[in-house]
Amino acid sequence: MRDFLIKIEKNKYFLTFVLLFAYAQSIQTRIRIRGEINVYIFTPEAAIMTCVAASLLFSIIKFYIRNWQKSSVFSLSEVIKIFSASLLSYVLLIKALGYVIALLFDTVQRNFNSKTLAISTFSDFMDGIIFGSFFLAYYYYSKNKNHQQELSIYHQALLESRISQLKAQLNPHFLFNNLNVLDQFIEEDQQKASSFLNEFAEIYRYVLHASDRKIVTIHEELIFAEQYFKLIQHKYGNAYQLKIQTASGAGYILPLTLQLLIENAVQHNIGTEEKPVFITIEITTICSVSNTLIPKQNMKSRSGRALNNLKEQYKLLTNKPIEIKKKDGNFSIFIPVIYTL
Repeated sequence: MRDFLIKIEKNKYFLTFVLLFAYAQSIQTRIRIRGEINVYIFTPEAAIMTCVAASLLFSIIKFYIRNWQKSSVFSLSEVIKIFSASLLSYVLLIKALGYVIALLFDTVQRNFNSKTLAISTFSDFMDGIIFGSFFLAYYYYSKNKNHQQELSIYHQALLESRISQLKAQLNPHFLFNNLNVLDQFIEEDQQKASSFLNEFAEIYRYVLHASDRKIVTIHEELIFAEQYFKLIQHKYGNAYQLKIQTASGAGYILPLTLQLLIENAVQHNIGTEEKPVFITIEITTICSVSNTLIPKQNMKSRSGRALNNLKEQYKLLTNKPIEIKKKDGNFSIFIPVIYTL
């Protein structure tokens, strides 16, 4: 009983439509036959009986769908086969039930003479076509809708999995690079190594926290970028200089985006105290990270792997790609700001 009520609740709009259509049909038929309008014209018993008959037809169609439909996708040949068999079964069953009732009330001669039988059979056949068409249209619409939802969930799961894989590649990249710096400091200056380690521990807490999130606010990333740049300064002093300009802090970007682009500028350019590399982060409706070009020689081809990783993540989340431009001695990367997902 509970499952029955759940099904009614789930399909209430379709069932309401069927009832209203049957009611309108009964009113129209009575007016056409009687040629007058009175209280009887609007009584609902004919509509209710039509709905009962339609429910029987729906059950027959469902039976054939369960037993005959082999493919999970829409097939016109299968639908025609199911609909034809259902329509024939429905008309025969209605006639059989009608004959049993006529026998019980001794009205066989009146209801099953050739003229009456032809008219009632034609009427049942037309009702079967109309209500059967309604049901098949609703059934395949609902099935397609559920299929689309399942596909959406599946693709979302794939998206989450892919992004998680990409993030998993970046986290060790970030960790190992900074552990190498720490190892160098331990050999050269233990006090500096201790200071670097404390700051790195604070920063890595954010890295671990952000790894569980698809996107973060620009404000959070800017704070993290400034903290990360302090680690850069531990190693290089003023050979690299950072400037942040924000016209708007609204929106979101992927975690570690700014850190990765700052690291990219440091890895690909050689700065000195006399001729520093200037890195500028500018936030407007997009996020841009620019640096002066003083390229290092003999950079390994794999050094761009992290940037390609970032491009892949943005490609999965937004239809606006990352843009890269080189102009007038500057290298700029433009990142789309995400406002909604």
